[in-house]
Amino acid sequence: MEKMNRRKFIGTTVAGTVAMTTMLRGASNTAKPKLKTGLIGCGWYGMVDVKAAFKVGGVEIVALCDIDSEHLKKSADEVEKIQGSRPRTFKSYQELLDIPGLEAVIIASPPHWHSLMFIAALEKGLDVYCEKPLAYDINEGKAMLAAAKKHGRIVQIGFQRRQSKAIQQARQYIQQGNIGKIIQAEAQIHYTAGMRDTTPQEPPATLDWDSWCGPAPKLPYCPQIGHFAWRLEKEYGHGHLVDWGIHLIDATRWILGLTTPKSVQAAGGIYYFKDKITTPDILTVHFDFDACPVIWRHRCWGAQEYNPEVANGIFFYGEKGTVFVTDRKWIIIPKGKDKQHQVKEVPADMATEHMADFLQAVQSRKQPLCTTEEGYYSTTTVKLAMIAYDVESKINWDQESQTITGNPEAAKLLQREYRKPWKHPYNG
Repeated sequence: MEKMNRRKFIGTTVAGTVAMTTMLRGASNTAKPKLKTGLIGCGWYGMVDVKAAFKVGGVEIVALCDIDSEHLKKSADEVEKIQGSRPRTFKSYQELLDIPGLEAVIIASPPHWHSLMFIAALEKGLDVYCEKPLAYDINEGKAMLAAAKKHGRIVQIGFQRRQSKAIQQARQYIQQGNIGKIIQAEAQIHYTAGMRDTTPQEPPATLDWDSWCGPAPKLPYCPQIGHFAWRLEKEYGHGHLVDWGIHLIDATRWILGLTTPKSVQAAGGIYYFKDKITTPDILTVHFDFDACPVIWRHRCWGAQEYNPEVANGIFFYGEKGTVFVTDRKWIIIPKGKDKQHQVKEVPADMATEHMADFLQAVQSRKQPLCTTEEGYYSTTTVKLAMIAYDVESKINWDQESQTITGNPEAAKLLQREYRKPWKHPYNG
């Protein structure tokens, strides 16, 4: 149920093919051999990324990696059907990264694995498309940012909303000063999460649960946190804001030209799904950026919205008017009585365009739209919110030193201890 709700909101494809994708496909097929690419993480969104790459063209998926043999076989069958040749399959991502001729890798594992895979891929000289969030903890993000700068490879972080035509147009309209100075922004995604069985039990025979947990704490397996539903588990996905809301926080930062907040406060709790999830099903966060405050709200349960069209989107409140933007629509709300709303609906194939941007960057050797640094800023912003929630206090963030100041309890949460034998990549 949760999966279908997310698909309804995200809508990764639309009819037709955008001009940039068509041009890149033509260039890829005529000018250069296909980019030999591997996929790490063959679940739902890993295959969305692969299909986006096929839609763009110029890519050969030569290897797949997953610690669930059923996922691995199904994905290999699907890739073989699409491209006519079967990719090699691996349980170990290190073995995948070692295959001769590999040029790029897509990382679509749960985020508690991102840092180790990302850094290892860069050390192998590969270009990387990595799903969001960049990392599980903030210090992992610092290590990944340092590795990206050191190795100089092409990196795209999976904030696909940057390819939304509605968000792009709203960004241009706001940056041109049409609604004046922005006084406040508000972002929200309300939805009803689907729950699965939370009873601890033996994992499926196809799934290596110990390897799935990896450097994170090893919790007892249950269908609620295995595979897709890990997003609402604190130790793996860290909740709705970090998993889905981060898209809108990234879009807000991008539209307003923000980096990270100077302070964060958060309040909420687990009210409806008590004893079923470990992250808040209701949450409000106040991000204090230099330019203006940004407010986040979510509710993961409840009845139908009074106005469903604003359940997933961002409001920008300016001196001269308001703009609301969501994936495929933006609305200008002029200041004053009886002014007509200007509704602009704009289709977009965000997954394909974001992958096209990455593949074009690989060809041109110029960094794409969402670099490691941009991914780090957005990930740090939402992780600071969860730290504020966990310690139940306001936290202050020093942008220059990239540290939490004046709150030792919160500062400890910048990095979690890895489960042995894995070692955290950040050394201070």
